Amino acid sequence: MPIYVYQEILEDGSDGELLEIDQPMSAAALTKHPLTGRPLRRVYLAPTVTSKYTPGRTKSMLAEQNVAKAGFTKYVRDKQTGTYHKTAGADPRAPDTLRK
Repeated sequence: MPIYVYQEILEDGSDGELLEIDQPMSAAALTKHPLTGRPLRRVYLAPTVTSKYTPGRTKSMLAEQNVAKAGFTKYVRDKQTGTYHKTAGADPRAPDTLRK
């Protein structure tokens, strides 16, 4: 069953506490709190979509050992000189440093 989020509407019209309620998709939206009887409104939230391309996963995939294992060469820019230094990769044709 899906979990729906409802928000209480207080007497002065301001927002009250949030509630998470399990109910079937075929059920009508609640209009009153099941325990207190206060009015409720359904809150629509963005869905949670999980992905294998999260920032942490991308960072670990681009780690030096993974880049070298895949046969690529990785260069990191030196901020002071603007020179790129090889940090991963074993291809002998790839230079150790690249000038800007």
